[in-house]
Amino acid sequence: MPTYDYVCGACSHAFEHFQSMSDARLSKCPKCGKKALERKIGGGGGVIFKGSGFYQTDYKKASPPPSEASPGCGKDACKATPGTCAADASKSSK
Repeated sequence: MPTYDYVCGACSHAFEHFQSMSDARLSKCPKCGKKALERKIGGGGGVIFKGSGFYQTDYKKASPPPSEASPGCGKDACKATPGTCAADASKSSK
């Protein structure tokens, strides 16, 4: 349902009204009570998300699986000289 902008021609009162597209236009000003309302073309509303929610993990790409050939972090320096990788050091300290 869209939000419509209305302006009263008598008192210049401007307001927005949330109504269905099939509903009749408003004609009576809520401030002064005169039947001088004009419906204006509004800038539109924002996006309304419906549902259980949207999470940043919904759109993340899956990380590539770790290399099974080398148990370290997979960097070339770690492969060339075993025992120098931080990942190897943390495993040996446990």
